[in-house]
Amino acid sequence: MARKRKFKLPAVPPTTSKCVRFPNDILEEVENAIQGTTCTFSAFVIEATRLALEDLKDEEE
Repeated sequence: MARKRKFKLPAVPPTTSKCVRFPNDILEEVENAIQGTTCTFSAFVIEATRLALEDLKDEEE
């Protein structure tokens, strides 16, 4: 089984704008998690999505 990568707050990568709706409680949790860091909301969501995609690929293998 592949070694699972740990989540880390990423630097801001080049991005394309995409409109996504989030439940208010999730927004609040993410905002609290990134408060006081240089991480943006978008960068946090992108990194979380990358990890989710890696998990899906691992499940397929």
